Parts: sequence; structure tokens; C-alpha cells
Amino acid sequence: MGISKIIFAPALLGLALFCSCEEDEILPRPKGYFRIDLPEKNYSRWDSTCPFSFEVPGYCLVRPDHDVNSQPCWVNIEYVKFGGTLHLSYKPVNNDLDTFLLQSRQMAVQHQVKANAMKESPVINDSASVYGLIYEFGGNTASSLQFYLTDSTNHFIRGALYFWARPNADSLAPVLEFISQDVYKMVETFRWKK
Repeated sequence: MGISKIIFAPALLGLALFCSCEEDEILPRPKGYFRIDLPEKNYSRWDSTCPFSFEVPGYCLVRPDHDVNSQPCWVNIEYVKFGGTLHLSYKPVNNDLDTFLLQSRQMAVQHQVKANAMKESPVINDSASVYGLIYEFGGNTASSLQFYLTDSTNHFIRGALYFWARPNADSLAPVLEFISQDVYKMVETFRWKK
């Protein structure tokens, strides 16, 4: 009989503790995302044999695009730490600027299907002859940011930012905001070569 009292007493104590916790509602932890340490922004001018230059942050890798369909002066700006790439596609203009503008617009509109918003910001830099449009998409779109730049007569370049993960606007928001600042800086410092 002594052993049953030894077993019964802790069980009764455990039941009492369990019942006293019922007043506090127990909920599962909310889904969270890993903390992302953002590096300090330091920019330098990227230049090559291509007819343009711009400033990029030190934490990026700028590499030529080696895709089968790539053309000269197609460049990828890789954000390795953040799992993203800004793809730049350059085209010389030969009386076909309207075609490039239409294609760029069509590619942006394709992302509206998944987007819950599309913001357009014009780019006008008369002193550098850089004109264009920046598209920012809200929601779970494959590309959250796209743009094009032109001098209206000789040059056209299109950019599109893609992440190497399934689109999730909530988890990508801090990184997207961080990289968007870099894209705006790149556009602001973009120059055509004479």
C-alpha cells in the first residue's frame, strides 16, 4: 500500500498543476522568419566595355550573363547573401525603341496577375540623358521590381529583380526594401558612354 501512495501523490500533484494552467490560454507560436543582418551600404562605380556605367554596392557580384540566349552587355547583379539577382538586358536602339518600350511594358503587366499593387515611378535625368520607368509590385510576384532606361535615341536597358525562392512578400519585405534602395541608387547614377 505504501508504493501506491508514492505513485499516487506525484500524479495528483501533476494533475493539480495541469488544471491550474487551464486558465491561461495556450496558443501555438506564430510563424516567424529568420532575422536578416543587412550590411552597410558602400557604393562604387561599375564600368566595362559596355556603353553604360553605374554605381553598385560592395556586397554584390556583377557578372556577365552567360545564358544561351544572352547578348553582349547583358549583366547580372547578384545579391548572393540575399538569394537574388538583378538581370540587366541591354539593346542598342535602331529605330525600334517603341518595340522595346512595348515589350518592357508587357513584361511588367504580366506580373500584375499576382500583384496586389503596381507602382510606376518615372525616371527623368536630362543632364545624363537617362529616361525611363521603375515598376514596383506588391504581393507575391515572381519579380518585385523592374525598370527600363533609355536615352531615347541609341540605348535601351531593362532590369528585373528575381529572388531564388518562392515569392513570399512578408518574408522578402526587408530584403526587397534594402535592395530597392540599391536599384534607385543605380538608376540615379546611371550614365551612358559617349
